[in-house]
Amino acid sequence: MQISQNGAEFIKRHEGLVLRPYRDAVGKWTVGYGHLLDQATGAKFGPITKEQANLLFIQDKTSKEVGVTRLISVPLSQPQFDALVDFTFNLGEGALQRSTLRSKLNRKEYSAAANEFLKWNKGK
Repeated sequence: MQISQNGAEFIKRHEGLVLRPYRDAVGKWTVGYGHLLDQATGAKFGPITKEQANLLFIQDKTSKEVGVTRLISVPLSQPQFDALVDFTFNLGEGALQRSTLRSKLNRKEYSAAANEFLKWNKGK
């Protein structure tokens, strides 16, 4: 399964496009549409073009799609898949793997899993 165009645009809109390295809300070096840089050298990373930002976004979202597909074993609607890719884009595959959200979802407790998103609304 792949994220929908609406899902991808949602992530881009909420991440914003920044062509120079910057520290995100939790202090990590980032560029483009929320692409994480090597934290040791992020400050030295030069500016990128919009085209490069789009290529990085495609790589990032593709790896998150693969992660969600690997970790979730129940059928998902397109909006559910999109939400999980967004979650993983922001928090990482490890957070999804360890989460109660994943456990409940894989037990087909869809409503309870949806409520778990509310626990993940703060940086750090």
